[in-house]
Amino acid sequence: MEIIPAIDIRGGRCVRLYQGDYDQETVYAEDPVAVAEHWAMLGATRLHVVDLDGARTGEPVNRETVARIIRAVRVPVQVGGGVRDMETFRSYVELGAARVILGTAVVRDPRLAGEASWRFPGAAVVSIDARNGVVAVQGWTETTHERADWLMRDLASRGVPRFIYTDISRDGTLESPNFEVYRSLVEKVPAAIIAAGGVGSVAHLVRLAETGVEAAVVGRALYTGDVALEEALQAVEEAASGR
Repeated sequence: MEIIPAIDIRGGRCVRLYQGDYDQETVYAEDPVAVAEHWAMLGATRLHVVDLDGARTGEPVNRETVARIIRAVRVPVQVGGGVRDMETFRSYVELGAARVILGTAVVRDPRLAGEASWRFPGAAVVSIDARNGVVAVQGWTETTHERADWLMRDLASRGVPRFIYTDISRDGTLESPNFEVYRSLVEKVPAAIIAAGGVGSVAHLVRLAETGVEAAVVGRALYTGDVALEEALQAVEEAASGR
């Protein structure tokens, strides 16, 4: 299982939100580029970069900061936040993003996910953010009536190869991921699943790996020191090899 450090950008700074609440923000660094270089130096094999302003407004806001991160590190970067059309998707691919994350847009227009998956093989990732299994959109500010697992199966049938699933109620809490939900999604959805939200310890990551998810995005726990990246990478590797 891959461990992917999260870098959330708001107002040009590296921040974390509590349960997606824009009024509960903690600033961890003034320079997201330096943060990206730090995680790459410690062994991260991929970075998860989200333009929080873009997620809220519907179009990229911190694009230049994202571009600087992509140029600064030699590991693949997956980018999201404000990607609502093919033009924006393509622009991030051309910028050098290895993967581009679609969210709100695919709930309203599932065809977009299919087109992106077809035009850019392997680059499309759909982010599904849910409260109690129901999809939330617009930077988690609006809740729909769409069941997350149903939507994911539909999008997988359209060619989407990979999903990031965030349990909003666990995000930023460090109390633990919803392991049963991830185990169920791995069984039901014919695509790769990336877990996000709730990781608060290395033990949580080892348990997540056992559910069969492809990767885990880790945010707050890395910034607070509850999870040391190097230790986590080693523990997951040892668990996978049976040591």
